[in-house]
Amino acid sequence: MRLSVVAGLLLGAGTLLNAGVLTAQMGNMNGNAEKAKSYVIYDAEPQAIPAGKRSVVEMRFRVVDGFHVNSHTPKSELLIPTKVDLQPAAGVKAETAEYPAGTAYSFSFSPNDKLDVYAGDFTVKLPVVARAGQHEIDGTLRYQACDHAACYPPRSLPIQVVFTAK
Repeated sequence: MRLSVVAGLLLGAGTLLNAGVLTAQMGNMNGNAEKAKSYVIYDAEPQAIPAGKRSVVEMRFRVVDGFHVNSHTPKSELLIPTKVDLQPAAGVKAETAEYPAGTAYSFSFSPNDKLDVYAGDFTVKLPVVARAGQHEIDGTLRYQACDHAACYPPRSLPIQVVFTAK
C-alpha cells in the first residue's frame, strides 16, 4: 500500500509538472512570466529575548488553505521533509531547531496509509543564546506542498528571524 501512495504522489507530481511547463510556455508566448506560487507564508514578527541567557525564538508559518506540507519527519523516506536552514549570525549561538509534531493525513486513493503533515499554522522553535543587541538570522524553509490529490515540486521560502536581546 505504501508504494501505491508514493506512486500516486509521483504520478500526480509528474502531471502537475507537465501542466506547469505548459502554463509556463503559454506565459512566455504572451510575454507574461507566471510567478511561482508559494504555499507557505512566514510571519516575520520581531521578538525580544533576555541577553546572554538561553531563550527560544519562534518561526511561525502558515500553510495556505487547501494545502499541507510534509512534516519534519514524514512517514516515508521518499517524501521531502520540511526543514529550516539558517545561516550563522554574529553574536548568536543557535542550537538545533525544534519542530512540532505533525498530524496524520491520508489521500483518498489510499485511505489506510497515513502521512505526517503540517496544515494551517505551525511553529518551529530555535533555542539561542545571544549577546545584547538586535540580531537577524537569514535562512530558508524547504518544503513540499500537497493538496488532496497530489504533491507539488519542492519550494524554498527565504526567511529572516529578527529579534532583540535585552
